[in-house]
Amino acid sequence: MPEPLKASEIDSKTDPSVAKQYDHDTPKSEQISDFYKTVDGLKVGLLTTLRPNIGPVSRSMAVAKRNGPDFLFLANKHSKKFSDLENDKTVEITFQNSSTQDWVSISGEAVTVSNEDPRIKDLYSFGLSAWFGDLGDGVHNGKPEDPRMALIEVKSKYISYWKSTSTSLGMLKEVAVGAMTGQVANTGVQREFFEDDISKMREIQG
Repeated sequence: MPEPLKASEIDSKTDPSVAKQYDHDTPKSEQISDFYKTVDGLKVGLLTTLRPNIGPVSRSMAVAKRNGPDFLFLANKHSKKFSDLENDKTVEITFQNSSTQDWVSISGEAVTVSNEDPRIKDLYSFGLSAWFGDLGDGVHNGKPEDPRMALIEVKSKYISYWKSTSTSLGMLKEVAVGAMTGQVANTGVQREFFEDDISKMREIQG
């Protein structure tokens, strides 16, 4: 149910409309497990790079593999995202589940790897060739050995995600009651992983 506001809580640090969203009670192991379940269930997210004189630029990308808290993507090295990364390796990955309203935001740094990386063959799937095409020269054929095919590895530095705790109907009820009563709608929890958490996640390799 929506939570009532207390005058003593209304300041920059404890305003319940913000502070109560964050989950400080659930064990980290459970938070990590929920994070993996969320991103593994979505598969496709937005990869955002920074472009000189423009700013953030996003595009939809399918995750080739999640390696603990880090993510691998296969992409055409001639695409503009690679020139973006040559200038600034800062990236963001976002996922959203439109049914549950769960979302994930991952800030990190990208490492680009040429076609010589053996992981490309392991990550390649037949459907991927549709995004490259076969140029008919026996080289640029959309297969793992195609020199255009490169790897982007995103090393996470900060992760934030929202986990809904309400059904769609329950969320509407929470919002309606909160709006009518002045209480704070309680529809889910927000969780954060910082670099120390992420380092431990890599050690565990969930």
